[in-house]
Amino acid sequence: MRTITSLAGAAALAVTIGAAGAAHAGKDLDAIKARGQLICGVSTGTAGFSLADSKGVWTGMDVDVCRAVAAAIFGDASKVKYVPTTAQQRFTALQSGEVDMLSRTTTWTLTRDTALGFDFTGVSYYDGQGFMVNKKLGVKSAKELNGATICVSPGTTTELNLADYFRANKMQFKPVVIEKADEIRAAFFTGRCDVYTTDASSLYSVRAANVPAPLTAADFVILPEIISKEPLGPVVRHGDNQFGDIVRWALYAMVEAEEYGITSANVEQMLKSEDPTIKRILGVTPGMGKALGVDEKWVVNIVKQVGNYGEAFDRNLGAGSPLKIERGLNQLWTKGGLQYSPPIR
Repeated sequence: MRTITSLAGAAALAVTIGAAGAAHAGKDLDAIKARGQLICGVSTGTAGFSLADSKGVWTGMDVDVCRAVAAAIFGDASKVKYVPTTAQQRFTALQSGEVDMLSRTTTWTLTRDTALGFDFTGVSYYDGQGFMVNKKLGVKSAKELNGATICVSPGTTTELNLADYFRANKMQFKPVVIEKADEIRAAFFTGRCDVYTTDASSLYSVRAANVPAPLTAADFVILPEIISKEPLGPVVRHGDNQFGDIVRWALYAMVEAEEYGITSANVEQMLKSEDPTIKRILGVTPGMGKALGVDEKWVVNIVKQVGNYGEAFDRNLGAGSPLKIERGLNQLWTKGGLQYSPPIR
């Protein structure tokens, strides 16, 4: 940081910022605006992240990211079409233009961010791979899984991590590789495999929402080991930087709103705040919307219609949901977690 000590320097800086002006729309954003709808690739059904009810209404943490992007672009969080994709289909769907973005429990890795022609725009959920077993097996640790039959989805970091973990610990396992989520769950619950491995959040989701009667959630144990880093977040194609910026900052806006105490319930009142940071975030002091190429009330629209990050987490994954997942790493940085937004300024 440095202080501008001369009026001439300040004026030059203002001219530079003004010259940068509003962002220029790219081909993807132009197509989205012309269509009047964002097309968002989601999972085929993961409770807490993206799941459709009997009426076809989608809810979940990943869904809320899609809604936040639509709120930023259109001022209307409902202008989203959801396209279910499997782990193997998702990248082809994004590359081909079938979807505008992915928001479906997708791990950010170097090769996905480079070789596939994608941009990850942030981390919506810090996760890690875990293991779930039937309690009757009496297993207390992943180190006791030598020789186990393990259900795993293909085309995922999960499959690679599993092989690495067992090789590193000089253990053997028998993989049961199944693509569709409902089929892999059925295989696990019917005893076709001893273990189900995927992101820990998805294991909590399955245990809370998918255990078939007469079995109950209490019959299954999620083992304590977390064997990988799985930073999950939204993904866009290379090539339209402005659209990528909007997706990135829509997520950051939710995090920033939580940090500054801006909620769906008080956002209108917060418009009267004298705090210069809050005024800038909410567009009372203009400039941020122009820089992003959206309405100055873009954050107001996101928070009013979707909520801040904490509201979305609690509703979909945390205390207000059947999953009851602790915030953990997904707590704000001010409270010991990793969720941290660059400044909106």
